[in-house]
Amino acid sequence: MITLVTVKIDRVVKRFGEIVALKGVSLEIKHGELFTLLGPSGCGKTTLLRIIAGLEYPDEGRVYFDGSDVTDLKTYERGAVLVFQNYALWPHMTVYENIAYGLKIRKIPRDEIKERVKRALELVKLEGYEDRYPTQLSGGQQQRVALARALAVQPKLLLLDEPLSNLDAKLRIEMRSEIKRIQRELDITVIYVTHDQEEAMALSDRVAVMNFGVIEQVGTPREIYQRPKTKFVADFMGKNNILPAKILEIKNGRATLEVLGHRISGIPAENILGDYSDLYFSIRPEKVSLTPFEGAQAFEGRVDLVEYYGFFVEIVIKIKDVFFFVRVPDLKEPLKQGDNIKVYFNPRDVILLQE
Repeated sequence: MITLVTVKIDRVVKRFGEIVALKGVSLEIKHGELFTLLGPSGCGKTTLLRIIAGLEYPDEGRVYFDGSDVTDLKTYERGAVLVFQNYALWPHMTVYENIAYGLKIRKIPRDEIKERVKRALELVKLEGYEDRYPTQLSGGQQQRVALARALAVQPKLLLLDEPLSNLDAKLRIEMRSEIKRIQRELDITVIYVTHDQEEAMALSDRVAVMNFGVIEQVGTPREIYQRPKTKFVADFMGKNNILPAKILEIKNGRATLEVLGHRISGIPAENILGDYSDLYFSIRPEKVSLTPFEGAQAFEGRVDLVEYYGFFVEIVIKIKDVFFFVRVPDLKEPLKQGDNIKVYFNPRDVILLQE
């Protein structure tokens, strides 16, 4: 029986020589949560996952499972299982033997091994593949075997390190749906590492966005995307318009800004802290319209590029020397490079950011 587990990381520091990979990271992950560590290469997410797994030891700080300190325990003593990016399947073993391997090491009775392998194959929808070898499987099937092997030992905590990065785009979408389905069916706590924003948004209950060994923000995918707290998070979570801004006035909780020579008023000022230096205006491309509406603010520029993506059209507008992105469902009238254009937005959709 797979049991749920809470994870607490308390002020964890990890150094590799002069490089500080983790700078006092603290984090709490709830029972039964699919929690993603998201960030660019070198941000510390895999190092943090390996510390949770027990494959790395922190220089400072502690790790707790369900309130118990597991920092000094070996991986197998923690009840955590890590699924690696490269699958790590034994090429000379069949699918059955690969999945059963960890159970044999744990001296599980033979009949129970058969039952667990059968159940694991059912979970990943690979019934009938028991006698095949890894070289006879596709990349997606190999990933399913690696997942089945991890689930067969009934871990307290499942850790996934970039598990879909070696798959093509279509398979990645299929496999992330499968991972979500399995996680929900087993009601298991999962910590997932990826650099792919779309993957994190689609899979996660909550996301921690990491950068240079610190956590910039923790929240649901909706919170992270719609209400980023820092310039880095706003920029990293998909395409965004982030422009330097100067505050002209704040009155009744609303700010008037100067942005690219335009005076923009009515912007919520709730997330401005301290002084007003290093302030940025931010708005998502899909929040911008080509049609004027009551209360709208506007920018004016020149069309630089129009790209058709099927379910939306992206227009790149040059305002002064800055490129501004707009996404609309379709164009009623075609636009061409060099056209002068006005774009409109609701001030309530603007987020003010600081470094």
